[in-house]
Amino acid sequence: MNSVRIRRTVIAVAAAALLPFSLAACSDSDGDAKADKPAQAGESSGAGENTPVDTPATGDQPFGPACADVPKDGSGSFGGMAKDPVATAASNNPALSTLVSAVQRAGLVDTLNNAEDITVFAPTNDAFAKIPKADLAKVLADKELLTKILTYHVVGRAVTPEQLANGSFETLQKGVVTTSGSGRSYTVNDTASVVCGNVGTANAHVYIIDTVLMPK
Repeated sequence: MNSVRIRRTVIAVAAAALLPFSLAACSDSDGDAKADKPAQAGESSGAGENTPVDTPATGDQPFGPACADVPKDGSGSFGGMAKDPVATAASNNPALSTLVSAVQRAGLVDTLNNAEDITVFAPTNDAFAKIPKADLAKVLADKELLTKILTYHVVGRAVTPEQLANGSFETLQKGVVTTSGSGRSYTVNDTASVVCGNVGTANAHVYIIDTVLMPK
C-alpha cells in the first residue's frame, strides 16, 4: 500500500516538473505560426508604408493639380468618362462647359465622338476666360475660325505622357503643336500647362490645359 502511494507521488511530481516546458513549447509554436501567417486585409505588415506616391506619370494614371476637382463617381468621374466618347465625356465635366459649347457651335460633336484613338488638348473654362470677351464672342460667331481653332487642339493619334517630354504633333487642322516637360509637368506650345493629363475616354486621350492654343 505504501509503495503505491510513493509511486503516485513520484508521477505527480514529474508531471508538475514537465508542465512549464510543455507550455513554453506551445507558446513558441504559436509565435512561429503568427510569424508565418500572411497579413490579412486591413492589417499592416509595416512593409511599403514609406513608398513614395509622387511618381512620374505613366500608363493610365491621370496626373496634375486639376485632377483633384474631378468627381469621384458618376458620369463625370474618370471611370465615367472612360465609358463615353470624348465630346460626350467632356460634356459631363463642368470645367469644360465652354469648350463643349464651342464644339457644339462648330458642329464637331459627331466628328470627335466618331474618331478613333485621338488626343485632345482640352482648354478649361478659365482658359477661355483669358480671351477678351469681345474677341471670344467674335470667334464663337465665326464657325470657320472656330473650327480651325478647335481642330488645332486635336491630334489624330494617341499621345502618351512619355511622348509629351519632347514632342511635335500634327493636328487635325494641319498645324503642329509642340510639347515639353517631364514627370508630371508638361507644357504645350510653351504657353499652355497641362493641369490634368492622361484622362482616358472611350476613344481619346485628353490633356486638360489652362490656355487656349492659337494656330498660326
